[in-house]
Amino acid sequence: MNTKLSILFFVKRTKTNIDGLLPIFIRVTVNGERIEFSTKRFTPSDKWSAEGNRMKGTSAEARATNSYLDTLKSKVYDYQQQLIREDELVNAENMRNKILGVEKRSHMIVGIFQQHNDEIKALIGKDYAAATLVRYETSLKHTVDFIKWKYKASDIDIRKIDHEFITSYEFYLKSVCNCCQNTTSKYIKNFGKIIRICLANGWIQKNPFINYKSKMVEVERAFLSMEEIETMLNKVFVSDRLNQVKDIFLFSCFTGLAYADVKKLSRRNIAIGVDGERWIYINRTKTDTRSNIPILPIASFLLEKYKDHPQVVNQDKLLPILSNQKMNSYLKEIADVCEINKELTFHIARHTFATTVTLSNGVPIESVSKMLGHKNLKTTQHYAKILDLKVSDDMKILKEKFGNGNLINIKKSAG
Repeated sequence: MNTKLSILFFVKRTKTNIDGLLPIFIRVTVNGERIEFSTKRFTPSDKWSAEGNRMKGTSAEARATNSYLDTLKSKVYDYQQQLIREDELVNAENMRNKILGVEKRSHMIVGIFQQHNDEIKALIGKDYAAATLVRYETSLKHTVDFIKWKYKASDIDIRKIDHEFITSYEFYLKSVCNCCQNTTSKYIKNFGKIIRICLANGWIQKNPFINYKSKMVEVERAFLSMEEIETMLNKVFVSDRLNQVKDIFLFSCFTGLAYADVKKLSRRNIAIGVDGERWIYINRTKTDTRSNIPILPIASFLLEKYKDHPQVVNQDKLLPILSNQKMNSYLKEIADVCEINKELTFHIARHTFATTVTLSNGVPIESVSKMLGHKNLKTTQHYAKILDLKVSDDMKILKEKFGNGNLINIKKSAG
């Protein structure tokens, strides 16, 4: 952007001093915006040339004053070049600060990141989930460690963040921290939010991410087959705790609810739907997106089974769920006993609902997406891509059409 800058010296005739002299002012106009300062120089009224912007004559006083004004004018142009070199906007405010010698306050990336996290912490339960804070706190730790590793400093001015910083940060996460591509991309994405905050506040003018590209590697999502679900359903454990964990996991398999949503599920989330049957109505903890889910018979049976459980009664919940860590620990034991050769975690239940329970049984992907609370269909399509069995079932109709000599008959009729 081209900056229009002009400089004018003038006198203020309404501010004559006790000696009858007029103060000389400088007016700097930047893109139509004016700033004015006293030069702390004075002139007799009849010695000032409004056309020439200087004192008349060749007296020692006139030469000294005019020389000073020329020096001041040169300094203003120097300040303009300084702002350009410092990658700052050449505007009235920044020019004023330069002329007055006011140093612009530095904005440090770690301090901005920490303030961002403090704001999230204050809004947990309102605008953010606790897991969001953990994610950004981990990202901040990686950022601090990277700055120490790369720059031998505890913090860095946001104006020094450039493309090289981003690519070096990516290299650090992959090499030193041994993060995979997707984990690295998530940390860089979190850092990108802080950069957007800086851009929005005008603390930096150029986006260091403008020429940076990072893509997520598609990972095959694990899920249980119908045979594995039936094995779990029919398995009765000696331990009540294992039976409880198994039941809650299966409840998620038939509702698609994530751990955080099952944990907060209460009677208020159950209502009669448009079909006269019971539905679950809940806003997802992760995205606050609405999920409306018809309750399948197995899920309904499990809710009925635990309605009188002390934890359910005392806490006004629908299921007696343990911590996510404990649930996952017990699920590994359950997988071993059931001979399920998969790294079983609670979130696999959500994948199982999307694949084995719904998509594989002909439920349209649009309906599945709505029940899962996805904001766009693209997220749900990740599940559909791995359903070779569903593709096989869909192709059976086509096989029948082209089988039993039908293709030969088609060729003959075409001839």
